[in-house]
Amino acid sequence: MSLDQSTITELILEAKKKAYEEIGNVEAPTPPAEVAWPVNCDVKPGLEGAVAAGSKIGFVDGVRGALVYRGYDIFDLCAHSTFEEVSYLLMFGTLPTKLELEQFTQQVRSRMSILESTRKMYEVLPVNSLHPMKLLEVAMIGADAEDSKAGEKEIDDLQAAYRVIGQMTTATGMIARKRKNLPLVEPDPDLSLAGNLLYTMTGEKPDEISTRLMDIALILHADHGMNASTFTAMVVTSTLSDMYFAMSGGLGSLKGPLHGGANEAVLYDLEEIGSPDNVDSWFKEAQKNRRKVMGMGHRVYKAYDPRARVLKPLADAYSHQYPDIRQLLDTAEKLEKVAVEAMGDKMIFPNVDFYSGLLYRAMGIETLMFTPLFAASRVSGWVARCMEYKENNRIFRPRGIYTGETDLHYVAMKDR
Repeated sequence: MSLDQSTITELILEAKKKAYEEIGNVEAPTPPAEVAWPVNCDVKPGLEGAVAAGSKIGFVDGVRGALVYRGYDIFDLCAHSTFEEVSYLLMFGTLPTKLELEQFTQQVRSRMSILESTRKMYEVLPVNSLHPMKLLEVAMIGADAEDSKAGEKEIDDLQAAYRVIGQMTTATGMIARKRKNLPLVEPDPDLSLAGNLLYTMTGEKPDEISTRLMDIALILHADHGMNASTFTAMVVTSTLSDMYFAMSGGLGSLKGPLHGGANEAVLYDLEEIGSPDNVDSWFKEAQKNRRKVMGMGHRVYKAYDPRARVLKPLADAYSHQYPDIRQLLDTAEKLEKVAVEAMGDKMIFPNVDFYSGLLYRAMGIETLMFTPLFAASRVSGWVARCMEYKENNRIFRPRGIYTGETDLHYVAMKDR
């Protein structure tokens, strides 16, 4: 299938129609208008089920498999919106007017240029020996240093938010170039955030289809409830630390293979399987060894992840021009079928990571750069949640239950 702008929109709206046909009459839980504290809830290990804060930013409907940003369905935002517009929506609560969007875009783009402090740090670091996510944390140090150099004693959260949204895309491109020993590329102020992300990575102006697909991927990853990285960023914020430290915390959490790093792991699994013909034997061995099938299942969704519903047909349509990617996608589709047949009764379906990496691979992006792409998007949700939480801030301080000894007697070194 050849892709154009209208076809992409149609595929997303078809995915929406299919999703809601399958959802049918499942009753959706309605989030309360305001949280009535204290909240009684069942808490499991890892704070599962705990209610830590209220938010008007995003709602994950795990029962039906739906995702809402500030009241807007994720399918509609992917079909009609842009990442800049969605970032504004998350941060300020409404869809922007034309003037508001222009002003927001100008604020972000004016802070996208490669910072000298970050450039110098990347010159001395062993770039190819470090995971790109660690290098993104260095970019946050560079951004902080830039504000400090300008004499900013107290960094304004909103100004820092503009900078980290712009810098995360540029730093991702910088890292991708550095890993290949290629010259760095300055962002183009005429390109969107999605366009600049691709441009600073590849050094070539992206076509409109690649830019549109990246824009959709960024929208899909922008926010997702109280996930691990968002919670981490909010915990740092709750101490009244600055926005850059909060973003560094989010990055550290996102790197893990049980969170943002899962999209890398999916590709490694698919490459290990090799072809659709090997799926059955691989899956049987995985189950025997209790090996997790990466990209399958989700802590919140008990239905098909709506983000995967969007990415799957887009990856399918885009990969037809790339035989190697086509084989990986065919393998993924076979793996999905086998896994859902075996585990669907446990409400295990593909999540966003299962197909996102295939789309990135088709764009020629290195596997280790998948999680930084996730971060370049999720940063807009992090800053929105951090600023929202600070309005009624209370430092996070969950209680741990001590299970150790209490009455041991000290033994001198000579008697041990």
